[in-house]
Amino acid sequence: MTTFYLAGGCFWCLDAAYRVLNGVTEVVSGYAGGETEFPTYDDVCSGSTGHAEAVSVTFDEDVIPAEVILDAFFTMHDPRQLNRQGNDIGTQYRSAMFPLDSVQREQFDAALARAEDNWGGGVVTQVVDFTVFYPAEDYHQNFFAKNPTQGYCLAVAVPKVNKVRAGFAKYLTV
Repeated sequence: MTTFYLAGGCFWCLDAAYRVLNGVTEVVSGYAGGETEFPTYDDVCSGSTGHAEAVSVTFDEDVIPAEVILDAFFTMHDPRQLNRQGNDIGTQYRSAMFPLDSVQREQFDAALARAEDNWGGGVVTQVVDFTVFYPAEDYHQNFFAKNPTQGYCLAVAVPKVNKVRAGFAKYLTV
């Protein structure tokens, strides 16, 4: 099993989109890349912690390649938006990747180069060494499945999930 730590806007969307891919065994919403220890959602939303809303994505590389996980990441959010995704504005919504080691850094750098080509340049995704990941509060875990008719989920998460479904049909769960 491999785990990647990725931030690309609201973690509810990343969580929902990764859960449709076969081989993804666990997705945890949380906070990464900041200085505050044990931040809460309110702390992170204040923009004062340095953390981004992020997910840890654990997957089986015998079922789904790392490149697919990373290319899906660059499909489910717009990596050209600095410190925001749509109407979600602030450093907590930045696009970032947190490699655990030099192998992941190489994988992330390669994915970033592919994203530059796919998006026509202008990608602002940061690649920052992993330090710590704090799981978010329980109500944020698997939020979309628990709240499928919530307005934000319908307006923002559903289109992102649909983009992943369309672009990675070969890897969809049944």
